Amino acid sequence: MTLRWSYGGMELELATGPGAPVAMRSLRRTADAPGPPAAGAPPLVEVQALGHGRFPGSHRYTSTVVGSRLRYESHETTEGALRIHQRDKVTGLRATSVLQPLGGALRAWTVLRSGEAPITVQAVTSLVLGTFVTADTAVEDLDVLWGDSDWVAESRWNRAPLREVGLPAMDPAVHHHLNRARMAVTTRSSWSTGERLPTGLIVRRDGGPGLAFQIEHNGAWHWEIGEDREGASLALLGPTDAEHQWTVELASGEEFTSVPVTVAPTGGDGDPVDQALSALTGYRRALVARTGTAAHDRPLPVIFNDYMNTLMGDPTTAKILPLAEAAARAGADCYCIDAGWYDDDAGGWWDAVGEWRPSASRFPGGLEAVLDRIRSLGMVPGIWLEPEVVGVRSPLARTLPDDAFFQRGGHRVVEHGRHQLDLRHPAAKSHLDGVVDRLVAMGVGYFKLDYNIMPGPGTDTGGLAPGAGLLEHCRSYLAWLDGVLARHPGLLIENCASGGMRADYATLSRLHIQSTSDQQDPLLYPPIAAATPASVLPEQAGHWGYAQPEMSPEESAFTLVAGLTGRLYLSGHLASMDPDQLRLVADAVAAHRELLPFTARAVPSWPLGLEHRGPWQALALREGNTAVLTVWRLPGAPYSLEVPLPALRGHELAHEQLFPAPATPGTGQWDLAWNAETGLLRVETDVPAPTARVLRLSPAPAPKERP
Repeated sequence: MTLRWSYGGMELELATGPGAPVAMRSLRRTADAPGPPAAGAPPLVEVQALGHGRFPGSHRYTSTVVGSRLRYESHETTEGALRIHQRDKVTGLRATSVLQPLGGALRAWTVLRSGEAPITVQAVTSLVLGTFVTADTAVEDLDVLWGDSDWVAESRWNRAPLREVGLPAMDPAVHHHLNRARMAVTTRSSWSTGERLPTGLIVRRDGGPGLAFQIEHNGAWHWEIGEDREGASLALLGPTDAEHQWTVELASGEEFTSVPVTVAPTGGDGDPVDQALSALTGYRRALVARTGTAAHDRPLPVIFNDYMNTLMGDPTTAKILPLAEAAARAGADCYCIDAGWYDDDAGGWWDAVGEWRPSASRFPGGLEAVLDRIRSLGMVPGIWLEPEVVGVRSPLARTLPDDAFFQRGGHRVVEHGRHQLDLRHPAAKSHLDGVVDRLVAMGVGYFKLDYNIMPGPGTDTGGLAPGAGLLEHCRSYLAWLDGVLARHPGLLIENCASGGMRADYATLSRLHIQSTSDQQDPLLYPPIAAATPASVLPEQAGHWGYAQPEMSPEESAFTLVAGLTGRLYLSGHLASMDPDQLRLVADAVAAHRELLPFTARAVPSWPLGLEHRGPWQALALREGNTAVLTVWRLPGAPYSLEVPLPALRGHELAHEQLFPAPATPGTGQWDLAWNAETGLLRVETDVPAPTARVLRLSPAPAPKERP
């Protein structure tokens, strides 16, 4: 039997025969041309359980015995989602796939419900589907793109043929088994983007259909591509037993819900990477719109933060007030006091944090007076907070119960001189609610939430596997955020974890801006800023701009341009700048503010390739026939570059330099030439590197008719 469903701009076709598990045969956007359905699509749900395992044995999370025994029972549509119910007659386990079209993509998760007998689940997929879910694509035709991520080295994208990164060719007919190999990508512990990005793509090398996907979880996750009899398949999961020490024991009638995942298929003309990530961008905007964090629901303030290359965790009244006055003159909307505001211990605060009480020595007149002064300058006061940690020397480490912290084998977990709070425990949650409510009552309207430790596999408190304890904590953290925003609906919250170590859409569907990196070297920031919109909405991507008095105008402009087509996140010793230097910063703020509405509507593309790491870097944001480009020229780059913009080919376009303005003192000339026939923008400059510009191409005005 075939089940077809069309809703919300998506069309699905599922095979539901009595002799096989449900499988997705095709998935496409209604606007795209249909392709041939897959002849042998993989099971929609795979479940690895103790006592059942896989056949044949491998590291893969497909070919599970329980998954192969699932059979269709029924389906229903409720609240804009299709729910497919299956059952394994041997174990009595029921699996419900929830398929929810949203914003031109498909969101999915799995709900397991045990039968009369208990079952220990070691892994469950949120979604499995064939790559492109069509019959005319071979593994040899496919490239995979994935993102590596590490502290100060975020968003490093790679592209390779599947045959070269985990799926070697073999002959399943001769060996009587499927290929057991896989291309696997995993992040462990509580930094969801601390090793890899939860976003990936599978594209045909010769163009045509493409598929982007993401896992929406603020903890451990796993995705993999394997080869089946009819091509390749993609499996998307949260934590697993082998990778993350996660298992869940379901007693009779108990349920478990997997983490949400999203796939965004695309077809038609154009670069498949740009097309697929444009579709995922539209989905992300639809997702955040449901939670009230979308650009049209919330202001997009310009934030000045006093940490990066400035106070570096050493704020005092004497240092903050002149910085705040300069930030206000530059046009900032918020002033965020960063780490150290609670420190009475002469810089030894790292392992003593947790109470979050203002330092008396740093603020002789009280922190409230500083917040009042920031407000009087027309800015929202903000403050840095690392809510989930308690230092080993903090009084809270002795007064909170042991069960309020992560534990393993009866011992508290300690990482980098800190304990990890377990937000499943009411005492931990009550403590944090009290901290936030107290600071909001003092006048704080913006929080920068940091997170600088990784507590390992998790916590076994309550008799759970460590990975299961971590998953429950991660979900409790999200529930805590929901509670904070419900109590304080006007509050703005930044997501930061050592820069961009927890930049996932479980978190970013709730919060307003994402710090993209802790990178302090401006020469190393462009590749991060250029690639970030593949995994984070441009209007949520906070890029540091830390111009300094000792910099030349070209150097200052270079540090500022990244934020203009994302979210400009200011720092730097503005109070020590002369009027011309501060005017350049103010010009950047003004240009950024002008671009913000466009940024919040536009879709990203990468003219030089998402995986490009050369001395020229480029990012384009496009809406219709208008494109805004950020172009960086790094040391070692030639003097000219041709930027391909194929989506604009055939259009007569005017070009302009938005920032720095062409007449800015101390900056050199960039020459631009647009070729409508080839769709190439030629850039030439002999300005010594590093140098960067923000450019706009838009439809040329029609010539005036002669009277």
